[in-house]
Amino acid sequence: MISRRGLLIGGGAGVGLVLAWAAWPRRYAPNLPAIAGEHVFNAWVKIGEDGHVSVAVPQAEGGQGVYTTLPQILADDLGADWRQVAVEPAPLNALYANPLGAEELLGGSLDALPPLLRDAWWRRSGLQLTAGSSSVRAFEDDLRRAGAAARVLLTKAAARRWDADWTSLSVWGGFVRHGDKRLRFGELAAEAARETLPDPLPLRGGEANRLYGRSLPRLDSPSKVDGSASFAGDVRLPEMVFASIRQGPVGDTRLLSANRAAAERIRGVTQVVTTDTFVAAIASTWWAADRALEALSPRFETRGGLVSSDSIAAALGSALNGPGQRMASAGDLSAAFKGARVVTADYAAGLAVHAALETPTATAHWQGDRLEIWLPTQAPGAARRAAAAAIGLSEAAVVLHATQIGGGFGQGLEPGLAAQAAVLAQAARRPVQLVWSRAEDLLHDRYRPPAAARMAARLGTGGQILGWLTKIAAPATGRELAARLLAGDPVTKAAVAVDGRGDPYAIAGAVPPYRLPAVAVDHHPADIGLPTGHWRSGAHSYTCFFTECFLDELAHAAGSEPVSYRIGMLGGDARLARCLSTAAALGGWEGGVAGSGQGIACHSFRGSHVAVLAEAHVDEGQRIRVDRLVAAVDCGRVVNPDIVRQQIEGGLLFGLAAALGGSTGFTENLADMRQLAQLSLPRLADTPDITVELIRSMEEPGGVSELAVPPVAPAIANALQSATGLRLRRLPLSPGNA
Repeated sequence: MISRRGLLIGGGAGVGLVLAWAAWPRRYAPNLPAIAGEHVFNAWVKIGEDGHVSVAVPQAEGGQGVYTTLPQILADDLGADWRQVAVEPAPLNALYANPLGAEELLGGSLDALPPLLRDAWWRRSGLQLTAGSSSVRAFEDDLRRAGAAARVLLTKAAARRWDADWTSLSVWGGFVRHGDKRLRFGELAAEAARETLPDPLPLRGGEANRLYGRSLPRLDSPSKVDGSASFAGDVRLPEMVFASIRQGPVGDTRLLSANRAAAERIRGVTQVVTTDTFVAAIASTWWAADRALEALSPRFETRGGLVSSDSIAAALGSALNGPGQRMASAGDLSAAFKGARVVTADYAAGLAVHAALETPTATAHWQGDRLEIWLPTQAPGAARRAAAAAIGLSEAAVVLHATQIGGGFGQGLEPGLAAQAAVLAQAARRPVQLVWSRAEDLLHDRYRPPAAARMAARLGTGGQILGWLTKIAAPATGRELAARLLAGDPVTKAAVAVDGRGDPYAIAGAVPPYRLPAVAVDHHPADIGLPTGHWRSGAHSYTCFFTECFLDELAHAAGSEPVSYRIGMLGGDARLARCLSTAAALGGWEGGVAGSGQGIACHSFRGSHVAVLAEAHVDEGQRIRVDRLVAAVDCGRVVNPDIVRQQIEGGLLFGLAAALGGSTGFTENLADMRQLAQLSLPRLADTPDITVELIRSMEEPGGVSELAVPPVAPAIANALQSATGLRLRRLPLSPGNA
């Protein structure tokens, strides 16, 4: 709840009061639907009379395993039989708001709000969000309590039948048990749902017959293997038509003309829809719609300056050389640097594309006073709001079905796709499935922002780092994203208006994990003329690169071995130190000496810790080859070890793709890359040998899905330095970009 003092702070008393009323929490009733024979126990779980247990999951499944790990938490405290557990998407409801995910993703961009008020507002806004590697951390307690509540109700119903004390009964394997007696969940479901809960609610104790911590089979795997899993592109409705879209170049662009007559001559084309910003063809097949787009030959006008790779680099350089905003500091840096010889280096990271296997896809059906929409989204509330606003409906008149995601990586946070699908459905007056082409996807991605960094450090006796300064020029992506996700929200507008120029999102992860006597991080906001968005691990993907590569340079300057150099500066951070020593031992670390082709990097991120050792070389064709990746991970208490390993392996490959490719330049407001083949993504033959070691820990769970991405690029860059003597300071890595 909000304290009285919390109501009166945040940009002055007047602003604070306005924000407080807008953010005041509300109460919401569960709206979990049930079919015949199902009984709703709470907002998270239903039990059927046939014995099945259905768990509502508010997070989007994009391959990260939430359709397994979250039900596993509930089923463990319930005592369910895993073979009878099912999963379904939770409905849109503020009960499933994710304040932790919102805080991880956007909290730093709204620091004008006091923490108590900000947390209450996340709940009030009902921001149902899959982001920030937050799923287990955000919902573990709710799911445990929901499972425990259902278990208690079942035991009370069984106790009435047996005239026993319900506290003496045990539950596991889908049965309530009392001595030799046992009853299936399904036999008790109807009676149990009418029982009342005790206060306090007893959570499950003991180690026997537990599901938590076991590598249980994924619930989503069978349907994905046999092809029955339903993604957005699999939706089929009566009389449905298909649409392909063409948007103008980035910037202030409007449509000038389109050859409708030529498009309508394409067989199967039923309609051409134009707005100020896009033209779309609608046809009986998507292929016909896409061919019609070519025939339309749309012409767009773009006003303002032209955006190119050179203009982006110039904007970053100008920002870096201009005034910045101090975002973090400790110790007296000016005293540490005064009159000292300072080691400096400049680094850069280019635009990164999402390049998900599934291009943006949505199906919408407008029925006059009601819109139904199916789409892969990580922010369903924002998508529903955008769809409603686009065609003048209230949010209550929009029914949104969140489908599984074919690789979102942050792209699923964007609400614009829902708005486009709604406009097309209203124009067609029949169900429309909108699918972006691959070229459209790459041309209009919300790219991971580019960044430029100027690193400086003072070395003391024995190579000790006495002072550290990081200056980062990058767009204010966090503020951009907050504005899109919470369009029209008064709290967002007020918080951004009273806050400073720096954006915490843009420099996230830039404070080194080491204990340094003086350190500072500055953000230099850069206007690059391009929209940017969240990308798996966000700014950590480049701040870790800057930090861990520069630290390697300092180790070499100090004549120190890189692993012991890092461990020596970690102070009491035993968890990250153990990750470093474990990765080094598993990888056969040779000290990173010249010719070894070995490099190492580490990172602490969202409550978890990781170290990555890479082995790499440059082949005769001047191509970078990564031979091996070894990761040691401490992510706290683990729900499902196999899923953690899958996410770490996937993160390593995602980081590899971004280290060596996955980027685009720009020419006259258009992205240079239009096809997957142009992105230098790793193929099976390019995949290195991968070793993942999970370090046992009983600490609170940390984030996993983004964890392995940040340290991959610096580990590879450090390996290439030891292999070739060449220090690469720009992402993506290339022997020509030293």
